[in-house]
Amino acid sequence: MPNPNSEIESTFNALADPTRRAVIQALSEGPASVSELARPFTMALPSFTQHLGVLESAGLIVSRREGRSRICRLNPEAMRAAEAWLAAHRRQWEARMDRFEAHLATQKKDTPHD
Repeated sequence: MPNPNSEIESTFNALADPTRRAVIQALSEGPASVSELARPFTMALPSFTQHLGVLESAGLIVSRREGRSRICRLNPEAMRAAEAWLAAHRRQWEARMDRFEAHLATQKKDTPHD
C-alpha cells in the first residue's frame, strides 16, 4: 500500500535544494534541454544531472529524448499535489490562529481596566 506522505516527502526533499528550485523556476517558462538548464550553473554536467534525477524521481519533472538532446518539462500534477498539501495545512493553521485571536480578545474583555 503506497504511503501518501512519501510522495510529499520526496517532493519537499527535492525542492529543498536551491539548484533544483532554480531548475523548477526555469522550467516554469517552458520545456528546456538539459544543456539549456545546466548553462547558468558552474557545476559539472554529471552533478547537475543528478539534480535532475532527484526532480524526476520525485515526479516534479519528466524528460524525453529528442534526437541527441534530453528535453525536460514540469509535471503539473506533482506541483498541484504539493500545493494542495500546503493549502490544507495553511487552512488548518489559519483556523488555529483565528481561534487564538478570538481567545485573546475574550481575555482582554474579561480583564478589568484601571
